[in-house]
Amino acid sequence: MSQTVSSPLYAAIDLGSNSFHMLIVRHVDGSVQTMAKIKRKVRLAAGLDNNNALSHEAMQRGWDCLSLFAERLQDIPQENIRIVGTATLRTATNINVFLVKANEILGHTIEVISGEEEAATIYKGVAHTSGGLGRRLVVDIGGASTEVIIGEGFEAKALTSLKMGCVTWLERHFKDRQLNITNFDNAIDAAKKGLAPILQQYTQLGWDVCVGASGTVQALQEIMLAQGMDEVITLAKLNRLKKQAMQSNHLEELEIEGLTLERALVFPSGLSILIAIFESLNIESMTLAGGALREGLVYDMMKDLRQDDIRLRTVHSVQTRYQIDQCYAQQVSDLASKLLAQCGGHEWIAEPQAEMLLLTAAQLHEIGLSIDFKKGGEHNAYLLQNLDLPGFTRAQKHLLAELTRRYREQLTTLPEQHALSATSGKRVLRLLRLAVLLSHRRCVDLEPSAEISADGDELTLSIEKQWLQDNPLTRAELELEANRQTDLGWPLSIEMV
Repeated sequence: MSQTVSSPLYAAIDLGSNSFHMLIVRHVDGSVQTMAKIKRKVRLAAGLDNNNALSHEAMQRGWDCLSLFAERLQDIPQENIRIVGTATLRTATNINVFLVKANEILGHTIEVISGEEEAATIYKGVAHTSGGLGRRLVVDIGGASTEVIIGEGFEAKALTSLKMGCVTWLERHFKDRQLNITNFDNAIDAAKKGLAPILQQYTQLGWDVCVGASGTVQALQEIMLAQGMDEVITLAKLNRLKKQAMQSNHLEELEIEGLTLERALVFPSGLSILIAIFESLNIESMTLAGGALREGLVYDMMKDLRQDDIRLRTVHSVQTRYQIDQCYAQQVSDLASKLLAQCGGHEWIAEPQAEMLLLTAAQLHEIGLSIDFKKGGEHNAYLLQNLDLPGFTRAQKHLLAELTRRYREQLTTLPEQHALSATSGKRVLRLLRLAVLLSHRRCVDLEPSAEISADGDELTLSIEKQWLQDNPLTRAELELEANRQTDLGWPLSIEMV
């Protein structure tokens, strides 16, 4: 009997200025599957003295952490491991003392990468895990450095690593642990001075979308979602959170709904840097990236995963993993696209992400059938809400889950969601249900010749009379669907022509 060979494991370790991280993944069905994430707060940057020498205590914290990581590296091929050190190790004057023992503990060589290489790797991690076309501005606030990058596709066009981070700004501007306007203003002004040399170049290059990576932006999004806000970061929200922070007098007393104790100490300093970046570069909005440095290291080892449209790669991977009928999924997607165009396309649903979300829902609406038919919609929702879907934001995953929960039979209104406006979300759901219903015989040649028109929320679906007579089951289902949508205040009429 032949044995099945398991997918090889890959490991990426990032020796950061605040925390050490290890990511272990495997390559499966054209995607990266996370097997383990291990993080330890080492506070390496806090161990630098005035001469930039690392204290023995800080080095010992690092060695203790690496002793834990070493166990998981034993079974991973040497060529599938990347270990990098960043800002603090670049700065430390006694780095060799740390590295000799660290390399011995790990059994692997640590690369201390330059700021530019760190920025380039972060950009690769973002490009491989975040959706959206056009030029990206990427911001990554680390413990001792902040990377600001502009790129398009997988190519970075501007790379900058600035010597400011949430740990160094904590020690420099919040050393007295006071949360007052003076400390915040000093931290913001200092960050603006650090940004000044790159403003002209970055403004001239320009960008279409802005994404933030790593701890500070992750913490911000968790706070905003916990407080009922949507996932889009704006300057107004940052200033609101600054006011919330100043309601506490001291850092140790800081309590903001959604902020973990682990991030609380460095949150005000990271927030100050982000406010400076928003104000200096006139950023309108930012969303959280799907990955950063560690993901960039991993994807760099997997050359065959380089595909320009990250979302297409994700959809194909999910379809393969859950044995979706890809021909039928494409049929539903094509029909949904056709119905949207007949309704007026972007004039009827103005938001640019709406069509992408409609077509993705069409491609994945049967994912739950891999578990069970009876509760297929519920399984759809659970899987899409919880799967790692590179290229899709948390809010988009939530909407896809709720759309596919309702792809057939019982129809209810969508819950509150932040990926689209309520009107657009409703219209996407209506078209998805009609596309599924009209294609239920699972053959393009058996679809009716149908035309749909829209007058605001009022839809009229015109179908050949003979086809309806020849397909009494579909006719009955269409009449039932018209009643369901109309009862919810979404008028739908079926006309025979």
